[in-house]
Amino acid sequence: MKILFSLLVISALFPAIIVDAQVIKVVNFEEFQPIIQKNNDTTYVINFWATWCIPCVKELPYFEDINSEFKDRKFKMILVSLDFKSQMESSLIPFIEKKNIESEVILLSDPDANTWISMVNEDWTGSIPATIIYNKDHYSFTEGSLTYNELKETITKYIIE
Repeated sequence: MKILFSLLVISALFPAIIVDAQVIKVVNFEEFQPIIQKNNDTTYVINFWATWCIPCVKELPYFEDINSEFKDRKFKMILVSLDFKSQMESSLIPFIEKKNIESEVILLSDPDANTWISMVNEDWTGSIPATIIYNKDHYSFTEGSLTYNELKETITKYIIE
């Protein structure tokens, strides 16, 4: 309990918290935006989700499997939680621990979603799950759930050796 309390105090001072050796960054959209604008040979998978979203939770194991499968390639998986910052300790952290999430998790805590949603993708209505898969040569946006096969097929096409 002392460790958890210490982490909560640290997280109040710094916008990140450590869960099972993983740092969960808390960012606003301005801090997040460069992540979706990289122009290199790495293939990025950016999944927008929340612990309260049933379709999101259902597809997360596929993202974890893909992350494990492609981790030794030019590949980066980022799970962008849209949970409320106020529920980080009560919902998000326990969820990550219980589900053994190893992918990088970022908490996007920016209340002005009506502004930034269209900046992520002009066709995004804001519903989740939503996934961007991109690199310097390819871009894919999916609003809604993905199957393991759909995810793997798209990533395999995009991987640059």
